[in-house]
Amino acid sequence: MKKISILLLALLFLLTSTVMAQDEFTADGEQEEPTHLTVGNTTPMHGKFFTEMWEDVTTDGDVRDLIHGYNLIMWDGEAGMYTHDPSVVNAIGIMDNDEGDRSYLIALQDDLFYSDGTQITAWDYAFSFLLNIAPEISELGGRPVSMDYIFGYREYINGEVSYLAGVQVLDDDQIMITLSHDYLPFFYEEGLISCYPYPIQVIAPGVKVKDDGYGIYLANEDPSVKEPVFNAELLKKTILDPETGYQSHPSVVSGPYMLTSWDGVTAEFEANPHYKGNAEEKMPLIQTLTFTLAENETMADEFAGGNFGLLNKVTKADTVQKLLPMIGEGYQMVNYPRTGIAFISLNGHNPAFQSKAVRQAMAWCMDRDEIIGAYTGYYGLRVDSYYGLGQWMYGLVNGSIAAPVDPPENENDYSAQLAYERELEEWAKLSLDDLLVYELNLNVANLLLDNDGWIMNEVGLREKEIDGERVTLTFKLIYPEGNDINEVLEELWVPNLRDCGIELTMEAVPMTDLIDRYLSTDKWDADLIYIARNFEGVFDPSSYFQISEKDGKPAYSWFSTEIGTEDLYKATVDMRRTEPGQVLEYVQKWLKFIDLFNDELPEIPIYSNVYFDFYTPELQDYYIAQHESWGKAIVGAYLGDKIEEDFVLSEDEEFEEFDDFGDFEFFDDEEGGGEFFFMDDDF
Repeated sequence: MKKISILLLALLFLLTSTVMAQDEFTADGEQEEPTHLTVGNTTPMHGKFFTEMWEDVTTDGDVRDLIHGYNLIMWDGEAGMYTHDPSVVNAIGIMDNDEGDRSYLIALQDDLFYSDGTQITAWDYAFSFLLNIAPEISELGGRPVSMDYIFGYREYINGEVSYLAGVQVLDDDQIMITLSHDYLPFFYEEGLISCYPYPIQVIAPGVKVKDDGYGIYLANEDPSVKEPVFNAELLKKTILDPETGYQSHPSVVSGPYMLTSWDGVTAEFEANPHYKGNAEEKMPLIQTLTFTLAENETMADEFAGGNFGLLNKVTKADTVQKLLPMIGEGYQMVNYPRTGIAFISLNGHNPAFQSKAVRQAMAWCMDRDEIIGAYTGYYGLRVDSYYGLGQWMYGLVNGSIAAPVDPPENENDYSAQLAYERELEEWAKLSLDDLLVYELNLNVANLLLDNDGWIMNEVGLREKEIDGERVTLTFKLIYPEGNDINEVLEELWVPNLRDCGIELTMEAVPMTDLIDRYLSTDKWDADLIYIARNFEGVFDPSSYFQISEKDGKPAYSWFSTEIGTEDLYKATVDMRRTEPGQVLEYVQKWLKFIDLFNDELPEIPIYSNVYFDFYTPELQDYYIAQHESWGKAIVGAYLGDKIEEDFVLSEDEEFEEFDDFGDFEFFDDEEGGGEFFFMDDDF
C-alpha cells in the first residue's frame, strides 16, 4: 500500500501552526462571539428526519441527532457497554421472573420537556414503542421496527392480544420494559430498551396511550368515537405530508436543536430553549446552525471563503488534499475511522448467485487494493469480511485498543496472576490473519467455475442449466447517481470478469431508489448493488436475516439477498447470546461470524475508510472522534477565540512514514447510534 506521508504532513501543519481567531463586531464596535455555524456534507439530505423506518442516509441521521433527545439509554465508552442515561432516568431497577424474563423499572427525571414546553412523561415513551412497531407503517411504505426481544411483541403484532404486555406505564414518570427470556442473554442488553420520546399530540392527535394493567395499547382520546382514529390515513397526513408532516418538518422535538426550515437542500436549526442538557450536562452553545450540501469540486474554495465553518465526513482523496494545506493557515482537521463498510450486494433471485462458486469467483476477479487505491486514494483499507475500521471489536483484535484485562491488585496472588496471564494469552490468539483474502487470481476463479459446471458458450460467456433453464453469467450492477465508482470498476473489475466468462454492465440510479431496492426483496431489478452502510450501535447481525420456509425447511436469507446458510445465522445468534460484560467471548464469536461470512459471501466486502472533518479556528471543543455524528459532537462545542499556541519540534525529533493504516493511530470511535446508510459522493 502507498505510504500516507500526506497525513503526516497534515500532522506537521497541526504541530507548527499558530491558530488565529476571526472576530465578529457589533455595530458599535464591541467584539461579539459568533453564534452561527454552517455545516457542509457531500451527502444530500432526503428529509427523513423522524425515524429510519422509511429510509436512512447519514445526513438525515445527523439531523435526527440534533432534534431528538432524551433516549433512555446511552453508550458508555469507558465501560464499553450501554447504560441508562442519568439525565433522563432518575432511578432504575432490574428484576427477573421465574421464566427468566427481565424487567427494567424506570423512573424518569421530572425536568424533561419538548421544545414547546410540554412535559415529557412515560406515556410519550410508551407511544414511541407502539408507533415504531405499528403495522400501519408498512401501509405507508415504511419498515416497522421488529421488537422480538420485547415480551409479548409477537402476540400483539399477530393480533392475539390487544396490548403490548412487555411495556407498562405505572405512573406518569414510571415505565416498565420487559425483555423476553427467549432473547436473553444478549450482549448489548440494556441497548434493547433504547427509546426516544415522540409527541403523540402532533403525530397522532385524537389518540392516547392506555394501560389497564396488562400492557400498553392505543385508543381514541374521545371514547364516543367508534372507529379507531389511529390509522394509516392519519399517519400519512401527520408524518408524510411534504409541507407539514413530522417526517420532514418536525415541529415539536426533544433534542438540543429545533428545525426551523427545510427547503429540500438546506436545513436551518435553532437551539431548543427547553433542552436541559445531555448526560455530560452539555448544552447547545451555538445558537443557530445551517446544514447543507457541499460539493467536492467547490468545497475547498467555499471553505476558504468562509461559506462553511465545518466540513463533515470528507472522504474523496483529491478533496482532502486540497483542504490539508489550510491546516497550516490555522484551520483545524480531525480524522477518525468509519464503523461501516462499502460492499457489493448480490441478488439471490438470480439462480447463479445461489452458487457459492460464482460468488467467490467474482471476488477472485477483483483486485480490491487497486480499486481502493484508485477510488479512495488510500484513505480506505480493504476489509475481508463484514466489519469496519471503527468497530471496537476490530480495534481489540488488531491491537489498536488494549485488551480489557486488569492485572491483579495483589501482585503476590499467584493464582490471580496466573489467571490474568492466561486471559492475556487468549486475547493474543485473536487475529484476522486466518481470513481468506480474495486477491486477484483468475486461475482460481476459472477453476471454481469449471468445477461447478459453468461452461463457456460460443460467445465466451459461461452458462449452466439450473432447474431446466439455461442460466448465463450476464449481470447488471446498479450504483448511486453522482458516484464515479463505475469508472474504477469498469477498469479494474469488468475486464477480469469478462476473461472468466462473466459479463457485467452498470447503471446509475438515484440513491433513494438504490436503498429502496436493496431493502425490499420484491423490488430487486438488478443483479448486484454497490452500496454501503454504517453499523448500528447494537450490532446484531442476526436481525439482518429473513427466515422463511423453502421445501419444508427453514431458509435463511441475509437481508434481501436470498442468500444465507443456517450456520451463518446460528453464528450471529450465538454472538448476540453472550452475557453482557463477557468481551473476550463476544469477540471470539465475532471472529467466527466474520470467518463464515468471508466464506459464504452473501455480499462482497470492499473497503472501510477514514473520515476527515475540517473546521475553522473559531469552532472549539468539537470532539467528533468521540461521538457517532457531528449532530451529537456539536452539543457543547462553541464558537470563540482560541488561545494562541506555538509548537516547535526539537532538532532531534522527526516523523517516520507509516507503511499502511495498520500503523496509523486512529482515534477511538465509540460504538453506538446506528447510521444505517452512508451515502456521499463515495456514498
